[in-house]
Amino acid sequence: MSETAHHSGSGTGGRPAWLLPVAIVAAVVVVAGIVVGVVLSQRSGKSGATGSPAAAATVVLPSPTPTVTAVARQATSAFAKALPSSVLQYALATSTADTAWQNAGALEAWDETYTDGSAHTLKLRAGQWETADQAKAFAATLVAAVATPAPTASAVATPSAGASSTATAGLPRSGDVTAGGATVGTYSVVDSGDGTATAVWTNGQSVFMLVAPAADAYAAYTAFPL
Repeated sequence: MSETAHHSGSGTGGRPAWLLPVAIVAAVVVVAGIVVGVVLSQRSGKSGATGSPAAAATVVLPSPTPTVTAVARQATSAFAKALPSSVLQYALATSTADTAWQNAGALEAWDETYTDGSAHTLKLRAGQWETADQAKAFAATLVAAVATPAPTASAVATPSAGASSTATAGLPRSGDVTAGGATVGTYSVVDSGDGTATAVWTNGQSVFMLVAPAADAYAAYTAFPL
């Protein structure tokens, strides 16, 4: 009789009947404490009182593209076909043989104009020489002929529509041209001080000279596929 009374006052497995409700209450208190701690830490982070600030997001804007249609290039040589029909927001408008560069020793040369559909243009001269040394020597004469005065206020303040954020104050710039991890030439970009900048570079036996609005010139050089 006394043994029966002992089991009637206990829960399952011999545990006291009051133990389960107490355990549940304790678990609720622990969970509530965790939630409060997380909320307080988030508020603290927003207020700047503790913790590290959130890293700033980097936004990469897409490269501008032409709003006008490029004309068809009439030349059929491999070099001419490799020249792009557009560069950034500029589309090919004219293409003629560059007799001046041919007279200077180029095996083939082209004088081209690209337009953004408004008043801004990009001028390109491109040629191939028999050897890389000949191309390098000719490019050196082009770089020497380009003036490098201090840029005017208009050159810095009036980029063309869709222009890159490259600051003209960063010019002149120069360095190696690489392809597949190997150095294939050199480049130089200088501000002309009249709102334009000129890029001259070599790629093996090829020489290129690009004249564009000062705010676009370096970006146009880096976007050029050759």
